[in-house]
Amino acid sequence: MSRECFAGVMSGTSLDGVDAIVADFTPESGKACETLGAAHIAYPALLRDELLALQQPGNNELARAGAAANMLAELYSEAIARALAEAKVSPDDVKAAGVHGQTLRHRPDRGFTVQLNNPARVAEKSRMVVVADFRSRDVAAGGQGAPLVPAFHAALFGRRDRHRVIVNVGGIANITDLAPGGVVHGFDTGPGNVLSDLWCARNRGATFDAQGAWAATGKTNAALLDKLLADPYFSAPPPKSTHRDTFNLKWLEDRLPGIDAEAEDVQATLVALTARTIADAIRAYAPGSDEILVCGGGANNATLMHALAAALAPRKVHSTGDDGVPVEQVEALAFAWLAREALAGRAGNLPAVTGAKGKRILGAIYPK
Repeated sequence: MSRECFAGVMSGTSLDGVDAIVADFTPESGKACETLGAAHIAYPALLRDELLALQQPGNNELARAGAAANMLAELYSEAIARALAEAKVSPDDVKAAGVHGQTLRHRPDRGFTVQLNNPARVAEKSRMVVVADFRSRDVAAGGQGAPLVPAFHAALFGRRDRHRVIVNVGGIANITDLAPGGVVHGFDTGPGNVLSDLWCARNRGATFDAQGAWAATGKTNAALLDKLLADPYFSAPPPKSTHRDTFNLKWLEDRLPGIDAEAEDVQATLVALTARTIADAIRAYAPGSDEILVCGGGANNATLMHALAAALAPRKVHSTGDDGVPVEQVEALAFAWLAREALAGRAGNLPAVTGAKGKRILGAIYPK
């Protein structure tokens, strides 16, 4: 059997860098796919700072965004090249690369979502077909445009004998409910790492709290947690999605006046917020689940994983790595799969997840 290879590239809300994979979607193992090669490139500090600045309105935005898009395209192309080298395959062996881009605005309530990218440049540099702009068609069809990974989660992690929930903890956290024989559901639960990363950068000068070590030195502040949980997003029913447009440093700072807490206590409370909102979502919308698989950068946060296990007991909580899929590869694999669906003319969205009027083929195709 000839291999059906696709590449996937993801740079998420955490702004940590670029993850790329090359995967075979016809593995002899019988699994949905098999990773052949992978690469990660951390964002240079200047690019990360510019992408963070572009999350807010500013001077000369269009020119700055164009320049940043070109820098991203260079990184995306380099990440693909490294993944190809590890996989020992050539660009001609890959049918297409799904390149998500960097989300700067996500406002489905206003009918748009913006992922910064220059897919034509990636196609030119990588010498392969590129599929990009996955979210816009779902938004145009009245959907949230997010999350888009549940269909892939179902293909990769669904089991007939287990009621699983997949939890992706990137900058924003989302869940996918995989009830055996049931309709796949999912939505964004709220902040994943985004607030704790920003607070860590503000107070410690580090881009993230490695392993949640700093948060572990603090204590949850109940009064602050109650203030944070009062945001109407958390009680709103799905379908729903969110981004830094809502959950950002100003959102946190607006809720700090009157709170007596040390910086490490705020950090501990932010971890508690992520764990609590994920657990509340699972209890409300996947009450029969018995196994929770966590992926994304948050799966490497021991403090968060401990909090999730405590909040969701007696359910088994572990990472997708225990199921054979490294936590940092899941989203890149998902966009490789979505590129495959686009080239095959198959719908990539799930209306039950996004709220779109119907199934839609996702992505714009850039020939090599």
